[in-house]
Amino acid sequence: MKIRLPNVLERLRHGLYPLVRQWQASRARRWLLAWLQELHGLLPTPLRARLASGPAVQRLAWPLPTRLDATCPAVLELPALEVMAQTITLPAAATADLTRVLAFELDRYTPYAADQVHFTARVLRRNGDQARVLLVAVSRERLAAILEQCQAAGLTLRGIDAKAGNGEPLGIDLLPAHLRPAPSRTARLNRGLAVGAVVLLAALMLATLGQRQAQVDRMAQAVAQQRQQVQALEAVRHELTDTQGAARYLARLKTARPTATALLTELSACLGDDTWLEQLEVRDNGDVSLSGQSRHASALISRARDCHSLQGAHFQGVIQPDSHTGNDRFALAAHLSQEAADAPTPDPQ
Repeated sequence: MKIRLPNVLERLRHGLYPLVRQWQASRARRWLLAWLQELHGLLPTPLRARLASGPAVQRLAWPLPTRLDATCPAVLELPALEVMAQTITLPAAATADLTRVLAFELDRYTPYAADQVHFTARVLRRNGDQARVLLVAVSRERLAAILEQCQAAGLTLRGIDAKAGNGEPLGIDLLPAHLRPAPSRTARLNRGLAVGAVVLLAALMLATLGQRQAQVDRMAQAVAQQRQQVQALEAVRHELTDTQGAARYLARLKTARPTATALLTELSACLGDDTWLEQLEVRDNGDVSLSGQSRHASALISRARDCHSLQGAHFQGVIQPDSHTGNDRFALAAHLSQEAADAPTPDPQ
């Protein structure tokens, strides 16, 4: 998007004109000027001359008075009858290049062609997508005559304003651009200082934003580290809880399961003196397998029912006679009878 700096400055100048008028008529301005004048009088003469911004500007009404001070620059105020002033409504987008837009449509608002009049305009207010614009035009021939008479009187013009029907200044400048005075050294210095102040303010704002962004980044990094530490602690806590649950489960399982000595004692009493065990295996899941020899192997199932530590006893394979001992070889399988041990439960998320 292209922004035309002259148009922006013109719109800014017209927008600030009512505030400038109020400031110029205020009592605070008079007090400030008096105070500055007192300070100015306290300065050494060479410094006062160096700081002087030039003579004051006088405002003269047209036609020119018979007696005037030609050494003092002036702003000429034209009466309402000398200009064509009207308020028009334009699209708000047209105010971006107001002078060029009005140059194409000037014949709609004045009885002259664009090359026959000199005009200026300023935006009064905006309302949504519409803008109210003050258009002031004067005949080029009439303006040339006014400028010629001012030049003949030796008057240096700083601007040409016009009055409304009620006598109030319109706050415009009809002086052609090529006749406007170049900014003085003091004005250029003030403008440079203003631009420098704006640049420094922008740099300060950017630096402040940069520092705050860096602080936010550091805080975000610290929060991320703390979050990782919390997650690691949560993982350790879950692992510890699971380990404790497993340890409690194993302890309950060990407590519920009979010891090997008690199991052997009970088997000796249940199976009888005519039975010899050659192998006894107790697995972690509670399954029990035992094998050996017995004179009455077929009666071992009913005897195993008398063992309170065993349940579900049954033969594994067939009973086979042993030719060397004359006994029967058997293999039994059963399950330890114990109270149900609770399995470890993970810690809820």
